[in-house]
Amino acid sequence: MKVTVLVPTYRRPADLARCLAALQRQSRAPDQVVVVARADDEATHTCLRDPAVPGALPLSVALVEAPGQVAALNRGLDAASGDVIAITDDDAAPHVDWVARIAAAFESDARLGALGGRDWVHERGRVLDGERQRVGKVTASGKIIGNHHLGAGGAREVDILKGANMSYRRDAIRTIRFDARLRGAGAQAHNDMGFSLAVKRAGWKLVYDPRVAVDHFPAERFDEDGRNAQTMAALRNAAFNFHLILRDQLPPLHRETAWWWWTLVGTRAYPGLTHAALALLSNQAGVKLSRWRAVRGGAHEARRARSGVAA
Repeated sequence: MKVTVLVPTYRRPADLARCLAALQRQSRAPDQVVVVARADDEATHTCLRDPAVPGALPLSVALVEAPGQVAALNRGLDAASGDVIAITDDDAAPHVDWVARIAAAFESDARLGALGGRDWVHERGRVLDGERQRVGKVTASGKIIGNHHLGAGGAREVDILKGANMSYRRDAIRTIRFDARLRGAGAQAHNDMGFSLAVKRAGWKLVYDPRVAVDHFPAERFDEDGRNAQTMAALRNAAFNFHLILRDQLPPLHRETAWWWWTLVGTRAYPGLTHAALALLSNQAGVKLSRWRAVRGGAHEARRARSGVAA
């Protein structure tokens, strides 16, 4: 079974070099490494011209013209030749047994369509080392439980995977691509959620195994969706993506339940009416209510975009 590693990158040469160094140290070498880069990203191309960066990796560069992670990932999928496509971020560094564990998992289970694992997040000089048992689930209410960076225990079936560490069987994604309708100038929030839910909906098994691990060093983003300074436009786009995916991928009753849960309750990230009411008691009421309006605006735009589309 051949494994292709897919790494989309944009203007983060030091991070990319660290990622490729980790791939050079794999106990089971990847059969192909595809780096997807913008044609005008001179920093990346300069980095890759240094022979030490790719080393002996079977590396090719797939050029993409359109901006954004969705276009880059789809370009990479088209360029990948492996039986399994293992996707990681340029600011991640796979553990030494990452490729070996991925290959073994897919070889041992013909029903396995996708595999994810833990991303050990390095933040402000420390590693986030908590533990959670519930990972990657869509609840009956429509609430999303992530926790991919904190998962502990054995391998278990899940609903969604995280983009920094997810692998797919080629046969499972022959007719599936990342959704070009998703909004955003760069990262296009929730593209990984939409893709993994589409594979699940197609009848394949998704598994999360925390032993399939990468170190993750969240790096600067060159778009409106900054990691520490998200704009209201980015929040509206993220909410649009989130609700478009739920309406696409959940069965009718579940999607309507989710709509009303997110409308009435929500979370701090995507507040509903309950959070909006509580915001009135806060000394940051103006900002919090602006967030609520942005979220609900994006949600309603997604609902309108999906109107008239067959289930």
